[in-house]
Amino acid sequence: LGQTFQVTSQEATKLSLAFSRPPLPSAEDCQKLGEDVQNAVLAVATVYYWLPKGQGTTLRKMVRDATTEVVEGMIQLTDTILNAPVESLSQEQLISTGGVWEACEQVSNLPRDNQAAVVSALAACLGVVKDAVEEMEQALVEGQDPYGDIMEDEELGFRGNRDTYWSEADRQLLSSCMGLMKASKACLKKVLAAVKAHGKADSPEQIAQLDDLADIANEISPSVDELALSMYPPVNPLAVRLNAAKLASVLKKVLEIAKTSHVCPPSEEGWVQFLTGAVDHNMNKVKNFTQGQL
Repeated sequence: LGQTFQVTSQEATKLSLAFSRPPLPSAEDCQKLGEDVQNAVLAVATVYYWLPKGQGTTLRKMVRDATTEVVEGMIQLTDTILNAPVESLSQEQLISTGGVWEACEQVSNLPRDNQAAVVSALAACLGVVKDAVEEMEQALVEGQDPYGDIMEDEELGFRGNRDTYWSEADRQLLSSCMGLMKASKACLKKVLAAVKAHGKADSPEQIAQLDDLADIANEISPSVDELALSMYPPVNPLAVRLNAAKLASVLKKVLEIAKTSHVCPPSEEGWVQFLTGAVDHNMNKVKNFTQGQL
């Protein structure tokens, strides 16, 4: 894969240089350039297709995304050359050429097996969830009006509009929702650490277990986002409860899959049990706070 990406990068350079200034390449040279570019792109795609599915769907998806980026970059460069004036090397052409180089260089950052791919995927999920938790914490700390940074205008109405404030009852409910969001962050941190410490990609079963973990962990971030959005005023208790229940369900699945996989030896069972309890505790509080409001 590294070799094919390198060749593609070189072909992008040759193509760009050939059309950087007059005179234009001859018809024969154009045909040769076109064939070389086509062969380079086909080689990249072929190597991706050679990667066995049994090596892991998470790894394969990352290689596919990197391959797609290279192919799309080359298409964009070709389009730019076809549409650019011949007189000089355009800014667009320089940017497009650099884009292909950058896409080809990404091969050095690709994970080498499914364990490394799942570590990368979990770390990305954790980063997004951390941001969501910090944003909501900030909104709750900043006072009664989470829209305070938005200027008043006729459409939004005056700042006295109660729909822009959290009531005391809202805040009690939101503290339990924050508990669930923090449990999401803790869950991803612990699963990530367990995959780093104990994850293996030596057998089909281990590879499949890692993929299952990555797949379900990918559902955490959208579920956290949906819950966070429903927490802004005016608070609809039913929407909050439904979104909290969905997140709790995803977290329980993650913990269950982790517990039954090879990344969770007996030494790791303590935090699985603790976080399962934390999810149940916060979800029960959400149910209690919303009971009389539905």
